[in-house]
Amino acid sequence: MAAPGVRARKNAPPREDVLVAAMAMIAECGLEGLTMAGLGRQVGMSSGHLLYYFRSKDELLLQTLEWSESALGDTRRGLLSRRGPARERLQAYVDLYVPDGARDPHWTLWMEVWNRSQNAGAEERDRQAAVEGAWHRDLVALLAEGISRGEFRPVDADRFGARLRALLDGFSIQLAVGLPGIGREDILTHVGEFLDEALVAAPHPSADTRSTGS
Repeated sequence: MAAPGVRARKNAPPREDVLVAAMAMIAECGLEGLTMAGLGRQVGMSSGHLLYYFRSKDELLLQTLEWSESALGDTRRGLLSRRGPARERLQAYVDLYVPDGARDPHWTLWMEVWNRSQNAGAEERDRQAAVEGAWHRDLVALLAEGISRGEFRPVDADRFGARLRALLDGFSIQLAVGLPGIGREDILTHVGEFLDEALVAAPHPSADTRSTGS
């Protein structure tokens, strides 16, 4: 006869089903509505079994974020690999980065993981950094491509990318927490203007427009 723990593992839902359910609960009820007991009811597991698999709520949240980011990463790479001007693909990156609105579930989860990271161990911090690093590497690669093609000014792609993401994070947090006075379209406009002013290369004057003197 199999031990109880073996039966529990055999009958447990797939890990991804638990993560999908966790994200759905965040989207519907917010983080305050995501409890181990409530999630367990959704997937047919006890809160004790959930803790057996995830060890803590912090680990559940981090794994849910990693799962969500994996899907976003596929979308991001698809957008950035399209043909066309680098500026258009950069705008697609920004559009994907910025929350859909207040209480955006992905950003709600991100902010909670960030908050809990104060007490996280080195392994957990490395996993968070890996998620951040994927966004940064894709952005830097796109900036470098635009620079090499003459679409963007010859900036330091890594430094510019870090500053752009800091700008996006600041705006995104304001939107995700629902601060009044700023909407998603406002943010996209602000960022678009910044990119055009700071990054887009000015056209070179043609020979026929240069002054020839008198």
